[in-house]
Parts: sequence; C-alpha cells; structure tokens
Amino acid sequence: MIFLNSRRLASLYLALLFSILVSSPAAAREWTRFRGPNGSGVSAAKTVPAQWKESDFNWKTTLPGKGISSPVVWDGLVFVTAADNAAQKRTLLAISALDGKTRWTKDFPYKTYRKHRNNSYASNTPAVDGERVYTLWQSKGGSQLVANDHAGAESWRYDLGPYLHGQGGGTSPIIFEDMVIISNDHKKGSFLLAVDRATGKERWKIPREGKRACYSTPCAFSSDGRPTEIVFVHCFEGIVGVDPKSGRQNWMIDVFGTFPQRAVGSPVAWKDLVIANSGALNGGKNAVVVRPSTSGKKHSVKEVYRISRSAPHVPSPLVWDGRLFLWSDLGVVTCCKVETGEVIWQKRAGGGGNFHGSPVCVDGRLFCADDKGTVVVLSASEKFEVLGRNELGDTCRSTPAVSGGRMFVRTESRLFSVGGKKD
Repeated sequence: MIFLNSRRLASLYLALLFSILVSSPAAAREWTRFRGPNGSGVSAAKTVPAQWKESDFNWKTTLPGKGISSPVVWDGLVFVTAADNAAQKRTLLAISALDGKTRWTKDFPYKTYRKHRNNSYASNTPAVDGERVYTLWQSKGGSQLVANDHAGAESWRYDLGPYLHGQGGGTSPIIFEDMVIISNDHKKGSFLLAVDRATGKERWKIPREGKRACYSTPCAFSSDGRPTEIVFVHCFEGIVGVDPKSGRQNWMIDVFGTFPQRAVGSPVAWKDLVIANSGALNGGKNAVVVRPSTSGKKHSVKEVYRISRSAPHVPSPLVWDGRLFLWSDLGVVTCCKVETGEVIWQKRAGGGGNFHGSPVCVDGRLFCADDKGTVVVLSASEKFEVLGRNELGDTCRSTPAVSGGRMFVRTESRLFSVGGKKD
C-alpha cells in the first residue's frame, strides 16, 4: 500500500512538473495568433541570431501568391496565407516547419476589390489551436471566418457579410478558451464577434458604430484576480473591455480623439496596464496607456499617460523587462519605462524603408522588418544598440513568428526559416 501511494505521489509530482514546464515562457513552442502569446510579440527562444548568415537559414520557400499576413505555428506546421490575383484565388497553406515543404493547401476563390496600395488580398493572420486553424477572409463580395482541421478539411464557416471599406481588411482572429473572437470594424455594419471554436455557432455579437475601418487585433487582459476581459481598440470608440463569457461591455475609454485616423496596431497587456495606439499616416498619432480596475461589480478605467512624439501608426507596441518599445512607421524607436512613460531613449533604427510590420522580442532583442525587406535588430535594453541588419530581397510588411527556437519571416511572396539548433 505504501508502494502504491509512493507511485501515486510520484505521478502527481511529475504531472505538476509537466504542467509548470509547458506553461512557462521558455516552453512555449507554439505561435498561435498574430504576434504570438496573447499578441505580446515576445519569445524566450535562445537560438535566433541577430545577424544572419546564409548558413543560419533552414529553408526558403516561394508562396503561391502574395500577401502581408503573418505565419502561425502549431506542432511542426506553419500556417500562412497567400493570394493569386490573376487566378482570383486565396490559399491557406500548411508548411512543414522542419523542411519548408508544403503539406497541403486549401483554396478560396475571390473577386478583386478596391484596397490600399500597401494592403493585400491576404492580410488577415490565421489563428491555430491543437485541432483547427481559423482564417478570416474579408471581401466586398462577402466575408467568412473558416475553420479547417490540421489535415486541411473544412470544419465550419461563419458568414460575416460584405466588408465595405475601400482600403481592404486586415484584422485577425484570436482564440480564447473555447471561442474564436474577432473585431469586424469597417464602414457599415461593424461588430465584435465570438463563435464556438468547435462548431462555429455564434456565442455573442456586439454592434459597433463603424464610422471608420480599423485593423486592430484584440488581446486578453486580467490582473490581480480580476476576471479576464477581451480588449478591443478602435480609433473613435477608444479602448473597450468585454466580458468574454457574456459579451457584455465592462468598460470603455475614449482616448484617441475625433480627427481622421485609424487604429491599426494591436493592444498589449502588461500587469495591470493596457497599451494601445491609433493615428493617421500624415497626422497625429498617440500611444496611450490605461489602467482598468474593478471594485465589486463596478468597472472603471483611467488613462495613465500617453506618448505622441514619434508614436507608431501601423506597428503595435511591445513591452519587455519593464520597458515599453514603440517602433514608428518611419523607424524611430522609443524606449520608455512602462509604468511611468519616462523616455529612456528615442533613436532612429535605420533601414531602407518604412515599417508596416510589428516588432517581436526574442531573448531581449527586437526584430522588425521594413517594407524593403530589411530585418533590423536592436537591443531591448536601456542602451540603444543596433545588433544586426538582414536583407531578405523581397517586400515585407508582415510580422515574424517564433516557434521551436526558429524564426519564420514572411515576405510578400516567400517564407523563410532562420535559426534554431541544427541537430
């Protein structure tokens, strides 16, 4: 009997140890959504070099079309989208993370429509879990949220109706518990949506005023034992906290003003703070830090500070080791103390073009690609330091993914794998 109890205790100990390991940042191998874990853009990988030699590339593959969506990764499969304008065909691809070979493709027909010159017909980053990959296809002719299993078979689709803004779509789905959640903000008929991730059946739907198209992808937020909320960002509706169980709006703060602008960057959560940005390409831009709070059943939120000088329009904020990094479209990077907004340094990163992707932080280093295909690498420390510049030779407006110690960078027409152990 003592032997059986000892075995049971040992099993419980191993189970607990495994749970701790797989939930730790160092063990987080999957990159399941735009900018990875909860949209933070942070990876603990140790095997991605700052300056790339040809020998650092594991493989390079050409995609069957163009796009600016980012890759996502689950269990050795990289999922990415592309659009062939001539064939009027969008494609979801499953690519082996090991060798870059395509395992399967799934095609979705479409008709061309008006879009911004920097946008594409494959701009929405998929989301993935252990069972399915979820892809949002937005179009004037009709939009769908589609689920495919890891073998490519379609599980379900949800019809969102036409996407009516002339600059095209760009937001991405996220997975929260047993739901897939999206922000469908455009010219008319906007809404926030949660569907059952197994069946595609609607859980809740929140109408929005939709006076302006926005492209921000939501994130989850919780602190100090508060129930988790989903945070959405819109230029005119501000920052909103929604109860994911009921779809009830808990709080809203209007922080961006009413001048013509768009919320393109996606929010990030850090401790009890939420950071979000909105702005106009040739006008005002703001990165705003707010603190939501709860007392009993009463929810409130307050602005802590904002940064307007060289704030980003398209790139999303990033927090690492108590520092907030804002990488502007023109390549000016601001490093400040996340708690207070005190600027530590503000420097130009350089590169050959503008920045439309968002930075990711890998082992204390910032990686961000400009639209000329140069991946600029900076130290994410209190000292400004350029650690590398890596040329990919193709237009790039997407954000890298990191999984299994490797970085996956999608340019307009190619996908690269770099770093990782060579065994």
